Amino acid sequence: MDESSIVKYLTENFPGVDAVTADGNYFFFYDPDRSAAPDRRFPFVTLVTNDKYDQASNLDRPGVFRLNIGVSKATYESLFGAQPARPGPSDMVDAGRDFAALDQIMPHPIYATMFWICVLSPSAATFDKIRPLLAEAYHRAARER
Repeated sequence: MDESSIVKYLTENFPGVDAVTADGNYFFFYDPDRSAAPDRRFPFVTLVTNDKYDQASNLDRPGVFRLNIGVSKATYESLFGAQPARPGPSDMVDAGRDFAALDQIMPHPIYATMFWICVLSPSAATFDKIRPLLAEAYHRAARER
């Protein structure tokens, strides 16, 4: 899967999604009437294409991006067990993962404590596995609005 295919999937399959780009990254909000104040919006999915916000995943490699998904505590724990401790001096959680590994569903390197998960440059097979997680994140955002 490439970035544009994922953006297209999110915007075509989830009604009311507002996709915002900044610095080459995508932020997906549930805002069907585009009326939420900017300071009251929180993305349910992000697609990060560079190391501007963190260097945990080495996203400056050619063709590498990180898809980040906010899931429920129950879903996070079913995938990875208990949430890790808050990030330490490195600003990364200690989840025993190689956060630069491609095509692996794993805790988010910074926001795992908020039950965010991620995958770097997912293959089509891995994307099929995370479709239900994207739907969960979308439905949670719609309920919380």
